[in-house]
Amino acid sequence: MSDRGTATGRTRLWPFMAAMAAIVLASNILVQFLLGDWLTWGALTYPFAFLVTDLANRLHGPAAARRVVLAGFATGLALSAIGTQIDLGAGPVVTPRIAIGSATAFLAAQLLDVAVFDRLRRGAWWRAPLLSSTFGSALDTALFFSIAFSAVLALPPGWGDVAWANVVQPLLGRGPEAPLWVSLAVADFGAKLMIAALALIPFRLLTTRPESG
Repeated sequence: MSDRGTATGRTRLWPFMAAMAAIVLASNILVQFLLGDWLTWGALTYPFAFLVTDLANRLHGPAAARRVVLAGFATGLALSAIGTQIDLGAGPVVTPRIAIGSATAFLAAQLLDVAVFDRLRRGAWWRAPLLSSTFGSALDTALFFSIAFSAVLALPPGWGDVAWANVVQPLLGRGPEAPLWVSLAVADFGAKLMIAALALIPFRLLTTRPESG
């Protein structure tokens, strides 16, 4: 590709990269604020990262979508590095466990989303975004919560205290007993599924080209 073609491609992707960075930034801030017993406000903003990835994939292809994912990944790494240096009195805002879990989950889930979407892109318009977001969300939730909070994963104590997240209690306050982080993961996955369904509306509107008259 010529330099002009490369520059044009980057220009086309700039809005997607900016949107992805904004979502990652907003989610990192809003995750500090609780929404009920099991969620944070960040749980309602982060799933829109899948919408941005799917839009880039539909409009510009999987290679472009992967570049958008890498932009979000770089933003997340930078924010995690900053968060590990901010101490509000009870320890750093972002512990190494959370930083590793967040980075690993984001990159793996978004790349899975790109791959699934590309495999299904020739089917019904809703199938690729809905299923790719669902599979990506499942992987994201499983990786993040198990790495960040599960006591089964033995990491150095200084990387983050996870005792609070492993207190056994009824699942979502009413189900079988399970560590607290499992309830948090189930609620988070439910929020992701809800956003994935709602995101079909803007996805359809933004990818439907008006017919020429």
